Amino acid sequence: MPEIDFWFSIGSTYSFLTIMRLEEWCDKNDATVTWRPFNVRTVMSEQQNIPFAGKPVKSAYMWRDIERRAAKYHIHAKLPAPYPISDLALANQVALLGMQDGWGKSFTENLYRIWFEDGIEAGSENAVSEALHRCQQDPRLTLSRARSPDITAALEAETDVAIQLGVFGAPSFVVRGEVFWGDDRLDDALSWVRVGHVV
Repeated sequence: MPEIDFWFSIGSTYSFLTIMRLEEWCDKNDATVTWRPFNVRTVMSEQQNIPFAGKPVKSAYMWRDIERRAAKYHIHAKLPAPYPISDLALANQVALLGMQDGWGKSFTENLYRIWFEDGIEAGSENAVSEALHRCQQDPRLTLSRARSPDITAALEAETDVAIQLGVFGAPSFVVRGEVFWGDDRLDDALSWVRVGHVV
């Protein structure tokens, strides 16, 4: 059975809703999901898409929408969270390194908790270091590895793959070349895996 590729970017507010419930959702639905961090800021820059800056009405809607959906999923959040985040690339380079080494999901979940529950901006070195501590990784060593040319290039390469697949925002789910954008499209992606259409 094909897997669902979960394209996410630390820095995406709506990815919070997926990240905090995805493991439980997979267990409930007997589904397999591959976590794939990428740099959504690069994608949006290429599209000249600035989603919320200078758009207070849209921004207020986003936070209220996330608040409603978090309540639906019984996910705790203190909103609004600091936004946008500063070093989006570094946070996602750490996540990518973690996916390679087996602690990436834990890091990502912890960093989103720090961002959305503790109110510490997720692109800051303090937040990233605390998330690494929580998944038993050495921050100094890990940040050095994450900043290496190899990991920097790897995130750029993954971002290029996302663009080639037609991913334009986060979270997105890709099944057999079909793109489903948004946390509320996760169940549609699962339908596509199982029956080849949305039910």
